[in-house]
Amino acid sequence: MRKIPFFSAAILLPVLSLSLSQYGCNEAKPVTTDTVAAPKALSQAELLARGKYIITAGGCSDCHSPKIFTAQGPVPDSTRALSGHPEGSPNLPIDKKALTPGNYMLMGPDITSFVGPFGISYAANLTPDSATGLGAWTEEVFIKTLRTGKHLGLEGGRPILPPMPWQSISLYTDEDLKAMFTYLQAIPAIKNKVPAPVSPPEVAKMK
Repeated sequence: MRKIPFFSAAILLPVLSLSLSQYGCNEAKPVTTDTVAAPKALSQAELLARGKYIITAGGCSDCHSPKIFTAQGPVPDSTRALSGHPEGSPNLPIDKKALTPGNYMLMGPDITSFVGPFGISYAANLTPDSATGLGAWTEEVFIKTLRTGKHLGLEGGRPILPPMPWQSISLYTDEDLKAMFTYLQAIPAIKNKVPAPVSPPEVAKMK
């Protein structure tokens, strides 16, 4: 009678354990947890601080604030900060060549008005004056305007004209845009009615 070889448990158990492990039978299932924390909502003070940082670092005053001319050159007038192109400023003689693409574009002496193939554009009043600034705007309208490049965010609204870099600003997060609006609503309101843009055909008629 043929004898069946005897294998001790000391030999079989390691082999069995190795075989099972290949199929994951003896592996504990990893415990997965969501380690991504929800974004922290900013307080009102934090929104104001961030909005001020973005507006200041972004150079919004370069175009949206009237200037004082010093020995070092033009600097934003802090008493009229972000109030836009000064109401009642005279229109200077315009070189009509600027209306043709490929030529130099023109900039007004206050660096708040611009002439190019788009016509004449004027830097808007960003202060919270309800009649001439952003005082009557809502946060939703502000964000939609900068997302779409359309005045008041309306589908049929007039386009926001150069040199306003709305295309870059549209890439900001909703929280960044909300912070900007929060800050702009907190600065002193300045009554200053900025002229409407002038179309290229109308500019061509100007003397």
